[in-house]
Amino acid sequence: MNGATPPWDFCVQPGPVITTAIHAGHVIRSEMLPWVAIEDRHRLREEDPLTDYFLAVGDSMLRANRSRFEVDLNRPREKSISTDPEDQWGLKIWKSDLPTDQIEKSRRLHDQFYAMMRDHCDAMIARFGRILLLDIHSYNHRRDGPDADPAPAPENPDIDLGATTMNHRIYGDLLERLAQDLRSVPVCGRRPHVGVNVRWEDGGNFPEWLHRIYGDDACVITLEYKKIFMDEWTGQANILALQHLREGLAKAVSGARLCLQEMQGNMS
Repeated sequence: MNGATPPWDFCVQPGPVITTAIHAGHVIRSEMLPWVAIEDRHRLREEDPLTDYFLAVGDSMLRANRSRFEVDLNRPREKSISTDPEDQWGLKIWKSDLPTDQIEKSRRLHDQFYAMMRDHCDAMIARFGRILLLDIHSYNHRRDGPDADPAPAPENPDIDLGATTMNHRIYGDLLERLAQDLRSVPVCGRRPHVGVNVRWEDGGNFPEWLHRIYGDDACVITLEYKKIFMDEWTGQANILALQHLREGLAKAVSGARLCLQEMQGNMS
């Protein structure tokens, strides 16, 4: 955990498709380590390791390097870091005496992230008319233990597309095509179960903020990958599953680009 690690890596390229993995990081800045109250392996389970593997399908790509527990970029500023376990699924991440100046330092990273994304999205919308932002996450499905049965599949799709704040009248066809293309590429010999708004009522603060700022100029979809691409208890990756899932996403994004182009053509 090197405190010199930048808070994120942002590869900026022109294009209407932006991919983000804002919970992929695990680093906590070194000056905060004396107040960490959780074992490293338990913290890792609640982060989204390997989700940055999917970023390459975008034009611009952002990977957060810092742990979501140092600063959660998908929560409002005041909730982006908290010493209250009630805010962290009952996990005690921080000792209660974490200094307020450290908390504020993390919140300033939150400010910087949102200002940076505002500048970038402004520029891409000005250039391309509309943007597609895919915010990539993952979730655990074996919470009862490594040897217990996984969570029921019908309520826990392999990929859950969060699309609660987007305008379905405008982007509904794009969303449906994205889902169909994701289903069309088998993962380790079987077709993935792809749902829409199955597990969460919203995608979090980041997509809500984007739609609040940009309205129908932004199509924001949260992709929640069930951790079928890794062992969530040991952290071991399933490379073949990762490759298949990324192939499916690449195909889906290609189709989504065509949908965006058609929309732009209709607006011309």
